[in-house]
Amino acid sequence: MAPNIWRAICTAFVLLVHPITTVAQADITQDSFFYGQSPPVYPSPPMPGAGQWTEAYSKAVALVSQMTLEEKANITVGYNPTTGCSGETGSVPRLNWPGLCLSDAGNGLRNTDFVNGWPSGLHVGASWNRNLALQRGLHMGAEFKTKGVHVALGPVIAPLGRVYEGGRNWEGMGIDPYLVGQLAAETVQGIQGAGVTASVKHYIGYEQETNRNPEGNVSSVSSNIDDKTIHEVYLWPFADTIHAGAGCIMCSYNRLNNSYACQNSKTLNGLLKTELGFEGFVVSDWAAQHAGLASAEAGLDVAMPNSVYWGVSGGNLTAAVNNGSLAESRVTDMATRIVASWYQMGQEEGFPELGIGMPLDYTAPHTPIYARDPSSRSVLLNGALEGHVLVKNVNKALPLKKPKLLSIFGYDAVAPPEMDISPPSDPLSPFTFGYEPELDAIAFVSSSFPQIAQNGTMVSGGGSGANSPAYISAPFDALQEQAYQDDTSLFWDFTSFAPVVDASSDACLVFINAFATEGADRAGLHDDFSDGLVLNVADNCANTIVVIHNAGPRLVDQWIDHPNITAVIFAHLPGQDSGRALVQLLYGVQSPSGKLPYTVAKNESDYNTFAPTLPSEEYALFPQSNFSEGAYIDYRNFDAKNITPRYEFGFGLTYTTFLYSDLEIEILPTVSTSYFPPDSPVVEGGIASLWDVIAQVHATVSNIGEVDAAEVAQLYVGIPGGPVRQLRGFSKVDVPAGSNVTVEFDLLRRDLSEWSVVEQSWVLQQESYGIWVGSSSRDLPLQGTLNIG
Repeated sequence: MAPNIWRAICTAFVLLVHPITTVAQADITQDSFFYGQSPPVYPSPPMPGAGQWTEAYSKAVALVSQMTLEEKANITVGYNPTTGCSGETGSVPRLNWPGLCLSDAGNGLRNTDFVNGWPSGLHVGASWNRNLALQRGLHMGAEFKTKGVHVALGPVIAPLGRVYEGGRNWEGMGIDPYLVGQLAAETVQGIQGAGVTASVKHYIGYEQETNRNPEGNVSSVSSNIDDKTIHEVYLWPFADTIHAGAGCIMCSYNRLNNSYACQNSKTLNGLLKTELGFEGFVVSDWAAQHAGLASAEAGLDVAMPNSVYWGVSGGNLTAAVNNGSLAESRVTDMATRIVASWYQMGQEEGFPELGIGMPLDYTAPHTPIYARDPSSRSVLLNGALEGHVLVKNVNKALPLKKPKLLSIFGYDAVAPPEMDISPPSDPLSPFTFGYEPELDAIAFVSSSFPQIAQNGTMVSGGGSGANSPAYISAPFDALQEQAYQDDTSLFWDFTSFAPVVDASSDACLVFINAFATEGADRAGLHDDFSDGLVLNVADNCANTIVVIHNAGPRLVDQWIDHPNITAVIFAHLPGQDSGRALVQLLYGVQSPSGKLPYTVAKNESDYNTFAPTLPSEEYALFPQSNFSEGAYIDYRNFDAKNITPRYEFGFGLTYTTFLYSDLEIEILPTVSTSYFPPDSPVVEGGIASLWDVIAQVHATVSNIGEVDAAEVAQLYVGIPGGPVRQLRGFSKVDVPAGSNVTVEFDLLRRDLSEWSVVEQSWVLQQESYGIWVGSSSRDLPLQGTLNIG
């Protein structure tokens, strides 16, 4: 039977069982058209080749037109790498096309030497600094290019952090789609500004490690997301990165509405390549391809690290074209998208040899390629500084002022005793720093306390997002140097659960951590060992300061109200300059400026999506994770249910006091706020008019304290009928003591729109929108109204 006829029959059957109907908003999560069932969208649209991609597209068409069918198919599949690249595509030597080197990770180049260990994605999220995200991407991307890597496998958008125990939340930039989208877009521009393609991942609905891959007879978990929620939450940040020009999207391991993400025609053909006008290519996560013809027709362009389904050299694709089951135009489009990204990043001229200086075993003798640029030093340090979040500071316990005796406790204070790159005995063990044999492991997690990295300070989480730092500045190292300068005496005990505390201590620092890794979700959000250690010190030290290196949200209510605990810092994962940055903050050389990119609850039960979904008795072989909470995750859920958090989303203290005033709200008179113009074209990221600025908000931030510091002014909008408030703007500004700064927020049409399942479009409501400006999602002293219509 001809493929088009067969597809028509299948489509007719699906529509018969799940007819396309309009759905009332109250019934969205029961929408049989989308929720739990992924509708077919065919054919896969060809690359538009428009806008900023016009020249690269023309060059790609010219080159691909010279390729044989076999050559085009060959470059769509991965080969066993001959270098330290995570994956390599096929090449076309006859036309001098070298193929692509793709390498992890979003936090630094993995599996090689002479590169930097950068602050994690979560640390960037806690900085709330767009320019820092841009500079980090630019300098990190330059390291990838120096090593001959064409595609950097990052930044990470999903997991967004819906599951608080998620093992990979530390790789992403937070739990709010607006915050993540803004910072990820800057990261894409930075990486690609260095001449390297950014592969934004993991598309889409990848929110847990548990059952992320098929195992035995059990399929991957299905993330069941309704039409409205997927647009307003999980697709939102991907749209930002595509609007920024992302050249690659990585499809994820999970199923989405019961169709594997790398063969889901609705999300790949429909949402990504049609609705968002994506110009680049789609690559599978490693071994995430689970079908041959179906994945090609659904929009997958590259299969990694190889393909059983498309065959060696893409031979099965060639056969499918020759027997009439696959149109050659689909293979041509796959090759065109791949080659166009190569041209778009300027990789055809002067690009280093593929994977140079990255041998399969970099511990063996090899010619070193030094990718670290001295100009990166300030970005590394500033990135480490700005992701620390001060959440408690009683009676100005911080900054420290030349203490006579400083006592230091906790397993996280010192550098790990060794760099171990041997593979773990269990490749998916939650007790090791990484799960892949070639991963650079810098810490091991005790099997007795699986929630912590017990043998040294933690600068990164585990899994393919980690890399080998050039060095580790541990807190104790930096504290010793500061003690030398201040003539301070130090007392330390890094191993005892109930350490002896010298009564003469001016302050006691306790260092703990909360570990997370790819391949396993966390066992909880606090551990008894670390909590007991904190309490044992606090019971004997009147000035106890707790520093937590946390790879995700970490609960603190087991000890936060102890009267002797005077200061607490969520230090996140700062990268290799960890200790150096922390000491500058502890001693007031820099004032803390980070803000929480998630909510810290008082109890686990306050989170409505706390733990990963497990297979049920009904769905033992096909685990189902229903995102029935819709858009109400994190602070949106806390606001809707009026739950008081311990520390709200966007919260963070500093060493001064800020005052907000002079709120101004205006609709731009030159922009229509009516329904989208019928001729509004689709650009990268969606309908062009979605990106129009239709309103502006201004406010004044005054520093009424005595310390120069930076503040993150935050704008929240109340869209009628939606969550109480949603983040729709932020601006990090330096405000000298005694001065004030005016902050300006641009509100785009998309910022004020909701997704209509009836119209299948974004719509503005002709109503009044609440506007709030302040320093966190709950501290919003300025309030006003924006009237539309």
